[in-house]
Amino acid sequence: MQKYGINSVTPSEWNRLQKEYPALKSTEVETTVLSNDACMDKPSSDPVKSPTHYNSGSIECIDAIKESMSEREFLGYLKGNVMKYLWRYDYKGKAKEDLKKADWYLNRLIDGIKG
Repeated sequence: MQKYGINSVTPSEWNRLQKEYPALKSTEVETTVLSNDACMDKPSSDPVKSPTHYNSGSIECIDAIKESMSEREFLGYLKGNVMKYLWRYDYKGKAKEDLKKADWYLNRLIDGIKG
């Protein structure tokens, strides 16, 4: 089984993704996905709704992640994060914050469900 990561993507694959997801401009993709410091530029006072380390320029990592996935994949991503924060809330010493994060992802998941 071959593992894929940011360092294994070829320039032609990046070009294909930029064409496939035009909402992400070239500079935003480079800033958000390629930079090691990408999510650390914009200050924030809310560690649940908009953590400082997930912001870069005019796009948040959650928005870049959403643009890189199908709608179904993104809903699965949201569900996985709900499960992760519910799973670990009692073990990391920040139970209330983890439960708020689970709630934040659950609300995004609920908003994404049609019908």
